[in-house]
This record gives sequence, structure tokens and C-alpha cells, in this order.
Amino acid sequence: MIVVFIFLIFSAKAQEDCRPTSCHTSGPIIRFPFRLKGRQPEHCGYPGFDLSCNSHNITEFDFQFPVRASIRNTVIPITAKATVREINYQTQLIRVSVLNGSCFPTRIPTTATSSPFQMYSEPHWRSGYTIFNCSQNRDSEFSLGPINCFENLGFRVYIYQSAYILSVLSLSSCTKIENSFQSNLLHWVEPICGGCEERGMHCRLKNNGTNSETECFQFDIPNEPQHNKKGVSKSIIIEIVVVGFCLVAPVITRIYIVKKRKRDNERRIQRFLEDYKALRPSRYTYADLRKITDGFKQRLGQGGFGAVFKGKLSNGILVAVKVLNNIEGNGEEFINEVATIGKIHHVNVVRLIGYCADGYKRALVYEFLPNDSLEKYISSGRQGTTLGWEKLHKIALGIAKGLDYLHQGCKQRILHFDIKPHNILLDKNLDPKVADFGLAKLCSKEQSLVTMTAARGTIGYIAPEVFSRNFGKVSYKSDIYSFGMLLLDLVGGGENFQTEAQDSSQVYFPEWMYNQLNKGEDIEIQIEHENESEIVKRLIIVGLWCIQWYPVDRPSTKVVIQMLECENMPMMPPNPFATSEFVNTTAISSESIFGNESYNN
Repeated sequence: MIVVFIFLIFSAKAQEDCRPTSCHTSGPIIRFPFRLKGRQPEHCGYPGFDLSCNSHNITEFDFQFPVRASIRNTVIPITAKATVREINYQTQLIRVSVLNGSCFPTRIPTTATSSPFQMYSEPHWRSGYTIFNCSQNRDSEFSLGPINCFENLGFRVYIYQSAYILSVLSLSSCTKIENSFQSNLLHWVEPICGGCEERGMHCRLKNNGTNSETECFQFDIPNEPQHNKKGVSKSIIIEIVVVGFCLVAPVITRIYIVKKRKRDNERRIQRFLEDYKALRPSRYTYADLRKITDGFKQRLGQGGFGAVFKGKLSNGILVAVKVLNNIEGNGEEFINEVATIGKIHHVNVVRLIGYCADGYKRALVYEFLPNDSLEKYISSGRQGTTLGWEKLHKIALGIAKGLDYLHQGCKQRILHFDIKPHNILLDKNLDPKVADFGLAKLCSKEQSLVTMTAARGTIGYIAPEVFSRNFGKVSYKSDIYSFGMLLLDLVGGGENFQTEAQDSSQVYFPEWMYNQLNKGEDIEIQIEHENESEIVKRLIIVGLWCIQWYPVDRPSTKVVIQMLECENMPMMPPNPFATSEFVNTTAISSESIFGNESYNN
């Protein structure tokens, strides 16, 4: 039954494709043997009978055979394009006019091998034209021209219908050069369709006939015995309705569910925005964003949740506009970013200026940070010479302070879950700001653990417990792990970090760095001043403390800041790559890192 239904659909579609059409309601009807290019497939017409619609919806016919234009014995071979005025399917005549500003043919070949059409003579008084060469511009409602292809021969050619009274037209600046030109009435011999048209039927090629053999058919009603028509039609209709319902019903149901879900999400977001009015970040329409970004002209970057564009507010302040393209489900990333960043103000956290919730369009407007992300500077492997190790140390400390504010300084604890170099932006002074809160979760400060249904973050920076609860519970310590990997990236430059002793493709760099320091050997990093080697060592040790395999073995952000700021070098942590080693503590304290001497702020 499904096969029958599909066959009926395709049969109806094939007939629908070849349904009579026209370029304009006042234009000629186009049907077999002609077809309209761009609207109907090739099987709807006969070879060489292609018509087209121009930009003004006027029917045109390309002469796809040799045509010549001549004036004063000057012959010019051309490719002519004619305007179709009328098609008579019974007499098989097509009236065309080539007086459309291009060159006009004075002779069309009549041999069957060259053209399926032949010239058809008609009384001269019906379509005669007079041709003039004018020294001045003669554009008027009565003339057609100038005819472009004769201009390079020194002629400015205009065409007038011979029926006009030429004395009224004031053609004193013109010379008559020909008055025998007529519009073209073309006749086609094959395919033969006149008989079908006379009987009120349509014509088409036979499926199993010769190349030009045609048959008549009734376009809308099948040609069948009258007494069987009602029963057969009723049976077909019932089959189509039943099978169609079985096929279409699930699709309609799915569309309804998706649209309902989108409406519910939209209402939920609108309710959230109503509750959020007290915080008052600016709200923009999507049209506002187009204006701010000059039509989204300058792209700053592309992330997992959308593209970021540079813009300028009416007061001249530069902004970065993040247009979200992943609002599936309930638009969680949009609500996360607005709810999270809109509530916080810290020198090391990016500032939210406004947002857009225009229909299903979602966007966030941030302060513009001109020095891009931290990843840009460390991916080259020359971060030490580009930024300097003292600046890298200040950047690490700024990120730690930003994280500490998110974990301890806000009314609710904010877990970022995507700390990585790409999400650390640098301002004009190269000071860091934590950005991109699309994966963030909020929880109370009393809540030390977080429930998660799926892993969040970027491979290489995700804490082990986020993948598997066998390593511990998910908490703010998961951000500490990501921060530790970022510190090791600051030193190693990601994949570009090289060692002279071993093939880098066989080395896990954090483990290699731990082994070097544990053996008392230096890390071979390019430095300019002697004290910079202490900075490199400090960054590595703090990073190794942060990437301890179990969350309870990692320090808090407050202890991380102490390790980065104190004068004494922190002690080496346990080996984070030996999973059998487990430090049996409930929290990492200053004493466990600095020995007997603790650091107090």
C-alpha cells in the first residue's frame, strides 16, 4: 500500500511539474511542446522549444540556430533573443518580436536540420517596420532602439512601426535605410499537436513511441470508461487518505511537540527575564545588534555555543556580541550566562553589558577585550618571550583571584566547568578576565557537591570525577583541576612544548615536568633573567597540586593564591599520575603545602 501511495504521489508530481504555466498573467500560456526553463523539467517540452522569463516576467525565446542581421548590405551573425507575443497551439504558430533593443534577424534558416521552425508569411500591413539611422538620440514611446550591435559600424539605428504617421514623429535628423522589416511569425512542423488542441485535449510524447510521435490526453481527468471512474477514484482516494494519514500523522505529531517545546521554553525564558529586571543589564533587539555590529561584519571568533562579533554602542564603547546558535532544549546556556555574569562584578571576570532575547534569537553583549584570549599567546610556544614570565605569573594570579571570587565571593557559588586558555580574555593591559559561562552551574555555598547528568567541559581540562564518580564527587575542585592544566599549559605552551631528551610524541608533558622536578633537574625553558626560572618552577608546582587525581587532594582557590603570592617555594606535591597514591585528607591546607610555616593573608 505504501508503494502504491508513493507511486501516486510521484505520478501526480510529474503531472504537476508539466502543468501549463506562464511568465505573467497577461503572457502566453506555456505547455507542450514548449517548456519554461527553470520552472519545468526537460521532459515537459520538446528539444529546441525552451522558453524563459526575463527579469520583467516577459516570455523570451532564444534562437538556438544561425541567425543573421543586415543593414545596407552589412551582415552581422548574431545570437538573437526574441519576445514571445503569442502561441497558437492549434495552428502551431508562434509570434515573436526581436525588436527588443538587441540586433534583429532578417533571415531565419528554414531547413529542418538547422531549426524546428520555419518563417510564416503574413500581410505586410499587420507588422511592417521602418528602420532609420539618426544622428541624434530619438528615444520615445513610438521607437525601439538604439539597436546596440550596429553602433560600432557608425549607425544609431531606431525602429518605428510603419503604421505611424512619420511626419508627426519629427524625424528630420534621421535617414530611412530600410522599410521592409516584419515581425517574425514562426511555424513548427513537428511535433504534431494541432489535432489534440482542436479536440480540447493536450498533447505529449508517447512513452514508447518514436522521437516525435505524440498522443492526446486529458490533463486533469484520466481517460477511462465513465461507469468505472467513480469507483476507481473513490478507491484511490481512500488508499491515499489512509496511507497518507499513517505516514504523515507521526510527522505532524513530532512538529507539534517540537513547536510546543519551543513555546514553553520561550515562556520560561521570558518569565526568567521578568524576574531578572532588578539587575538591569541592557536588553537589545536583534535589529539593535545588527546596527551595533554593522551587520555582523567583523567576526572575532567561533565557539561551541556561537560566533562572536565586534561592535560599537551609540556612546562609542566597543563591545563583543556573542550570538548563540545552540539553543536546543531549554536554552540553558543563555540563562546560565545572563544569570551568572549579570550578578557579578570583579576585575578578573568579564562584564556583561546586555543581552538579546528577540523571539528565538539569543545573544550576549560583553565588554570588548582587545588582546584576544590567552590561548593566542601560549599556542606559539614562545609565551615567555612574548609576554614575559613575570606577566604570565600575574595572569595566573589574576585567573586564580577570579575563580576565588566565583567560588567564594558571590552570593551563590558559581562553578565554571570550562576553564581553559580560550576562555581567558586579556584586556588592554593584558590583565586576565574569566569568560564564557555557558556551562556554569550555580549552587549555595553550603553545598559542597554538585549533581551532574553529563560531563561538561573541554577534553584535556576536564577533571576525572566529571567523567566518572569513582574518582570522587563533582564540586568546585573540578575547576581547580582545569586551572592546574591551564598553568601547565602556560609553561609548556600546549602541544608546542618540546623536550630535548625525548621524542615529544611519546611524552605526556605534565608527567615529564613532574619527573624532572622530582629528580631535582631544571625544566629547559627559554628565560632571560635568572629569577624567571623560579617563576616557571612555581607555576609547575602549583599546577601539579591542582591536578591531583582525587578532588580532596587539590587545594582551594584561596590556597592556590597563597602558593602563587608567597615568598617561599611551595613543596612538591604527591605524584598526581600514580593513582594508587591517595592523600587521606579532607582538605588541602596551607600547612600541608608549606610545611610548618603557613601563609596568612
